[in-house]
Amino acid sequence: MSSLFQVFGKNGSETPEPVKAQVEGSIPSWLQGTLLRNGPGLFSVGNSEYNHWFDGMSLIHSFTFINGEVTYRSKFLKSNTYKRNVTADRIVVSEFGTMIYPDPCKNIFSRAFTHLSNVIPDFTDNNLINIIRYGQDYYASSEVNYMNQIDPATLETVGRINYRNHIALNLATAHPHYDDEGNTYNMGTAIMGFGRPKYVIFKVPADASDKEQNKPALRKVQQVASIPFRSTLFPSYFHSFGMTENYIVFVEQPFKLDIPRLATAYFRGVNWGSCLKYDKNDTTLFHVVNRKTGKAVSTRFYGDAFVVFHHINAYEDDGHVVFDLITYKDSNLYDMFYIQNMRQSAENFVEANKKFSPPICKRFVLPLNVQQVSGTNLVTLKDTTAKAVVQDNGSVYCQPDTLFEGLELPGINYKFNTKSYRYFYGSRVEFSPHPNKIAKFDIFTRTYTLWQQENCFPSEPVFVASPGAVEEDDGVILTSVISPDPKISPFMLVLNAKTMEEIARASIPASVHMDLHGYFIPG
Repeated sequence: MSSLFQVFGKNGSETPEPVKAQVEGSIPSWLQGTLLRNGPGLFSVGNSEYNHWFDGMSLIHSFTFINGEVTYRSKFLKSNTYKRNVTADRIVVSEFGTMIYPDPCKNIFSRAFTHLSNVIPDFTDNNLINIIRYGQDYYASSEVNYMNQIDPATLETVGRINYRNHIALNLATAHPHYDDEGNTYNMGTAIMGFGRPKYVIFKVPADASDKEQNKPALRKVQQVASIPFRSTLFPSYFHSFGMTENYIVFVEQPFKLDIPRLATAYFRGVNWGSCLKYDKNDTTLFHVVNRKTGKAVSTRFYGDAFVVFHHINAYEDDGHVVFDLITYKDSNLYDMFYIQNMRQSAENFVEANKKFSPPICKRFVLPLNVQQVSGTNLVTLKDTTAKAVVQDNGSVYCQPDTLFEGLELPGINYKFNTKSYRYFYGSRVEFSPHPNKIAKFDIFTRTYTLWQQENCFPSEPVFVASPGAVEEDDGVILTSVISPDPKISPFMLVLNAKTMEEIARASIPASVHMDLHGYFIPG
């Protein structure tokens, strides 16, 4: 059997002009729009190669649905990183899992300058994680201070933007939230050079774009709130956050960025990825911040140590903040994606990773009105076993309710974001971090439904609601599927979100690469 690297890690190729897919079944006529997807697609340049799958250079895909037909195109993100690497015909820009040193043939002054400039790293702009909308501008994004604006119709790279020119941030997430008015909320980290280190919550208004004068939407960015680090030199790593109608939920986890190690990584010959440290003996703090006033709820909510990348949803219910997330008991997930590990045969990879901590969907409930009576569980909701128990010092210890094990890359009907909801969708992962099934989970009945096909690997599922839909699961699920089997060409799969049955598939006469996240733009 092939290794995972042969499926996911070979270099992708561009399909710069749209190609028409071959549709089997029937795509609903109401499904009009473009699904943009982003992920790593180029893993070697010349004779040099990356060490980690999350280092690969960004390949942007688009699947456009018009009148029952699907067209596909893809282009590499033409970031500064991409241009420099291609010009040099080798990797010359460091990524999180791959540290690059200057050519020994360079003169001593240029080498010394390169060494000095790596004390506070100027991060790569290889934005390979997601597509973010600010105003009506679309950006390829990762978790650094740079983003690259793209044209969603042509996938051309419009140009690079630096958060730091608009708001004091070193890092920002690639998973923002959008409210009903079209405003975008996001979070970032201010580490160095911006006064006291802090986590920053910010908002970009819906009307921030300026098509005529080509000013970036970020020029209208507003800081909503800030939260000081609990440990100045060891800020929490975070990949996403939660949002309810009135609050932002931030999980300050004991998976931390080691700033002293980051500042000296280059000289010690270690990569930036190794500067993330998990402290299993620490606690997890839950911050609840009013997104209208910017004030944090004063109660100290905490729980046991875990690692989280993706939030599913959050909402308010009868004086409680409820939020669902996907947790791990350690930080080994990152290590599994080193290319050397992915080169093992699939059987060896599965065997080696039997110890891998599976993703577990958990529900936490934080009571907003805390009366100081220690020992009592303040959660009064009937549909969950989550607890929040007052301690002698007035803090509240939170224990979650386990919803489901073995699901990642969660998605919901986004019309229910910030609201009480029943269903989420995701990639079913068993024994391997690579998804091989799509699952729909029903929170009320605690049951799930699957779509799967032998030797097929689907990407993150995206829900698109039917026009005028009232029921939460009235719509379709979109996912692109690849296979190592040469007889199965890549295809865009359209599922009935109610039944998880296939409605249509559109086979694509081009190479398609496994991606990470994306954004659906309605037609």
